[in-house]
Amino acid sequence: MTRPENEAAAQVPHPCEIIPGDPACGLVIVCDHASNFVPPDIELGLPPSEFARHIAYDIGAAAVTRSLAAQLGAPAILTNFSRLIIDPNRGRADPTLVMRLSDGAVVPGNARIDAAGKLARIARFYAPFDEAIDAAISAAETAGRPAKILTMHSFTPYWRGIPRPWQVGILYDHDARFARPLIDALAADPAGLTVGDNQPYGGGLPGDTIDRHATARGLPNALVEIRQDLITDEAGQAEWAARFARILRPLMAA
Repeated sequence: MTRPENEAAAQVPHPCEIIPGDPACGLVIVCDHASNFVPPDIELGLPPSEFARHIAYDIGAAAVTRSLAAQLGAPAILTNFSRLIIDPNRGRADPTLVMRLSDGAVVPGNARIDAAGKLARIARFYAPFDEAIDAAISAAETAGRPAKILTMHSFTPYWRGIPRPWQVGILYDHDARFARPLIDALAADPAGLTVGDNQPYGGGLPGDTIDRHATARGLPNALVEIRQDLITDEAGQAEWAARFARILRPLMAA
């Protein structure tokens, strides 16, 4: 039996959590992998322990996103479904849109999903998430302040047994207008952070959230990756939300 990240998520019928904010603030925040919730009518065939892992959601990212949105008064859109159902940070044609195997875990409920099954999940989960982001961006444009797009993620401290040295990474594709000031500000942080420049992953994944919503519109954008061991508790989440709020305020005003 699966469990949501929190009990409130289980009560929300809409696949997105939408946090209202000032459409003219200059920023829209997105959390693609906010929840590990799986509705009771979808059986993925995994034990509960797998839903506590990073394969189901980005640990700590939702709490940082909510706090950051509150501090900045910015609109935010978070998923209310596990990435194991469908990954909204993938293009519709991406073979990893519905994962059959994730970091060593076979997902039985996805193993034989057909085209019709994928389309049903797109309509139920993926499309409403896209529509919510589109609505926030359109509201910013209507307010006369096209938004920068920031997506919030977290990454595992180790990958295949190798420790990752970065506390935080900023990902981007060819457009570094927003990413570069973020990297520079994080590198200057008094905490002496090791900041990944397109690490621990490369930016610019065709069809991902940034590509669909920011690059396609020519909007400044950046993808944030925070190491999960730093945001597993409330203190760490508060620390990182405050750090990004401090860095983002002048960038929003620019």
